[in-house]
Amino acid sequence: MIKDIQLRVLPQQAADEHTLRAIAAGESGSDARAIRGLRITRRSIDARQRQVMVNLTLRLWIGEPMTEAIYEPVEYPNVEAGPTAIVVGAGPGGLFAALRLIELGVRPVVIERGKDVHARKRDIARISREHVVDPESNFSFGEGGAGAFSDGKLYTRSKKRGSVDKVLRVFCQHGAQTDILVDAHPHIGTDRLPRVIENMRHTIINCGGEVHFQTRMTELLVSDGEVVGCRCLQTVLTPEGEATPVETELHGPVILATGHSARDVYKMFARRHFAIEAKGIAVGVRLEHPSQLIDQIQYHSRQGRGQWLPAAEYAFVQQVCDRGVYSFCMCPGGTVVPAASGPGQVVVNGMSPSSRNGRWSNSGMVVEVRPEDLQDLEWHVGDSEVLSDDAEFASLTMMAFQEQLEHMAWQQGGRRQTAPAQRMADFVNGRLSAALPQSSYTPGLIASPLHFWMPRPIATRLQEGFKVFGRKSHGFLTNEATVIGVETRTSAPCRILRDAETLQHIVLKGLYPCGEGAGYAGGIVSAAIDGERCAEALAAAIAG
Repeated sequence: MIKDIQLRVLPQQAADEHTLRAIAAGESGSDARAIRGLRITRRSIDARQRQVMVNLTLRLWIGEPMTEAIYEPVEYPNVEAGPTAIVVGAGPGGLFAALRLIELGVRPVVIERGKDVHARKRDIARISREHVVDPESNFSFGEGGAGAFSDGKLYTRSKKRGSVDKVLRVFCQHGAQTDILVDAHPHIGTDRLPRVIENMRHTIINCGGEVHFQTRMTELLVSDGEVVGCRCLQTVLTPEGEATPVETELHGPVILATGHSARDVYKMFARRHFAIEAKGIAVGVRLEHPSQLIDQIQYHSRQGRGQWLPAAEYAFVQQVCDRGVYSFCMCPGGTVVPAASGPGQVVVNGMSPSSRNGRWSNSGMVVEVRPEDLQDLEWHVGDSEVLSDDAEFASLTMMAFQEQLEHMAWQQGGRRQTAPAQRMADFVNGRLSAALPQSSYTPGLIASPLHFWMPRPIATRLQEGFKVFGRKSHGFLTNEATVIGVETRTSAPCRILRDAETLQHIVLKGLYPCGEGAGYAGGIVSAAIDGERCAEALAAAIAG
């Protein structure tokens, strides 16, 4: 007999299989010796009360052997002889689109402007070491996309739009730990995710697909209102070893999964009058606490998490003056990283290793901004080319706002990747910090009055939000925490319009705007789900 039961146990009980077996026997009315197999199928931590508990769903094999596999792998056929589709971008949207195309008999040709995930690591290291940002290989661009170096969080609310379970199974099939199938808030970890991404690439190639790095799409090829391919600049090495850009063309329908930072793609759409619109975003700061302090606050204990609990997470949200102020992409035991994608920018993000055992914990703390808010934000874009009196650029106003904040942070940071920062309580009280705490941000911090130079509606909402969060969690509002600017890449500043049924661009047949960059996703899993949906729509169109 196979039986599922629910248990609520202490953390130390949840960590010991022998203890769980005894508890499960009593709960199921079975003899412990008859339980021949036990598997946790769901796990979550309840820290709402002073005594932290762990909620478990267990599957028991009573009187019969445990033969069920942990997950059912996806079968990928050889598609060398299949019709070809182009996938622009090798982030989660693009990779899952390519894998789903293979399932459906379509041969994907994936192009990625950045480098493979291992070469990309070296360019990312240069940002901290030399303050040099390669505009084609950084925390946003390269194999794996922005999610590859931002903790690998797999929690999503997009369950109505596709199979979250399947996405998690595909990750496991390519090397992720099977705990992600169990945990309520699963994550892979920045240290493990690159290997998983590389294995996905191998699957695509082994099944007859192609993956090309350092290949940037520059134009869509359009004939009679239909996308028939794209023009690219591919970096190749000459016999002398010099990197040279070569223009190439690829032909076929296009899944466009370029990520939220491909600003050149948005400009191309505006220039060619393809349907695109400005959308709301959220901007603010990274907030960094000592991880021990967050553990103490969230677990209601001076000892913090102790031996049995993981690094603590938190989530806050509050309405301030009709706009949301909330935590975003919380990284327990993680680091703050320099996420600029070009010169003249300072952008911060966060990431964590799988162990989440770092000295600090951080989270984005952001304020909702809508296109209609810009007139009240006391900002300007100087000589930015993306804003002009021409109506064609009206869709890029939110992107221009992002650029302006990032440039201001770069100026405040000394025109390097040094980030402007302020102690949290000083920020709330409008005081310049005389000195800053130690930080995980390796390019370095510089004391700066963020409360003064950030747009006032954003700064004041953050200040009020922090006060509320401090009242909800005693000790959270403290000068031991550091506010680091600026967090701007929470989502795409534009939406590339598509038909709700066919998922094709509303003007251009054969183009499938996909994932976070097109404005239809908000994280790794939701982008992966959207990639699969776009692949299904493309394959259905090919089949007629």
